[in-house]
Amino acid sequence: MLDVSKLKFDEKGLIPAIVVDSVTKKVLTLAYMNKESLEITLEKKLTCFYSRSRNGLWLKGETSGNYQHVVSITADCDYDALVVEVEKDGPACHLGEESCFHNRLFTNEELKEFSLDGLMQLLKGRKESLPEGSYTTYLFQKGIDKILKKVGEECTEVIIASKAQDKKETIYEIADLCYHVMVLMVEQGISLDEIHAELASRHVIDHKVKQEKMTK
Repeated sequence: MLDVSKLKFDEKGLIPAIVVDSVTKKVLTLAYMNKESLEITLEKKLTCFYSRSRNGLWLKGETSGNYQHVVSITADCDYDALVVEVEKDGPACHLGEESCFHNRLFTNEELKEFSLDGLMQLLKGRKESLPEGSYTTYLFQKGIDKILKKVGEECTEVIIASKAQDKKETIYEIADLCYHVMVLMVEQGISLDEIHAELASRHVIDHKVKQEKMTK
């Protein structure tokens, strides 16, 4: 474990902290810490920064409720920058965006990596703009009953493929099911973060149950 005394703060007593979502690995914000705010962060396990504009400490979420629960803190090779992985209670940006880095300058579509978060954003865009000729547009226009019917159909297709022990077809049908479930999520205003939080809560419960069994 790194000794905090090895960290190199700049002439103003600050060190940059890059905050990253521990699940999606998406960069949320770039802020600064001084020794005091870092100590508070380690003590409370909540991100606390030094605000250069306010000239004071800033516990993220103290006003908005969008706290950031610290999962890990890692220093770079020169000990003069930090990466802070967090689980967030809400948007990281004061403008209500999930990340402060939302003003895209350039994307190389040939190298762009697929992600569930990216697919979710695409589906949200389809719901807002309803481009002609899009199957997703068709589903949103038909409404909840059609979306639910497709989810049910894809569940059946997964069962059939799996029962036949056809791995390739099962993967194909599970992908179809995931897509239609995500369309349903957008239709009902459910986010990936909410699903992650629900699964995480079950993991904690399951972990506790296992520990109780081991102690008996």
